[in-house]
Amino acid sequence: MNQARNGNRDQDFLDRAIALSREAAGNGGGPFGAVVVKDGAVVGSGANRVASTNDPTAHAEIVAIREACRQLSRFDLAGATLYSSCEPCPMCLGAILWARLDRLVYANTQADAAAIGFDDAAFWQNVKLWPRPNGLRCEHRPSAAARAVFAEWHVNPSRIRY
Repeated sequence: MNQARNGNRDQDFLDRAIALSREAAGNGGGPFGAVVVKDGAVVGSGANRVASTNDPTAHAEIVAIREACRQLSRFDLAGATLYSSCEPCPMCLGAILWARLDRLVYANTQADAAAIGFDDAAFWQNVKLWPRPNGLRCEHRPSAAARAVFAEWHVNPSRIRY
């Protein structure tokens, strides 16, 4: 019974993310929505805002994570779940990992997104190829000054670890 109730709650939160994706698509945005849930309550929600804000990082998952962090006044979302209308892209997956979310629940797959023109395959391929991704010229220029900043931060007793 408890598992069924949790499954229903998961579906309710996933339905909220899907509703946000429908709203975004109806307003000229990409058809993506996401919510962050902590202790049974939505603490962040977002819809794709890439086109409306001219911000390539304004994916639904990123928007929801940013709102959750603001609401909770913290950058660590351990104990929270992200519900997304679609399997995340590499950027969003990175944000999910950095936010330390415990769970990800998603509806559409990468293949579903590719079928409507949102193909992340090239981005995933670049992640696999790092540090030499296709089409992006990368140069490593070691710097003693940059290393010194790292060293200073590392020994600073008031640093905030994340």
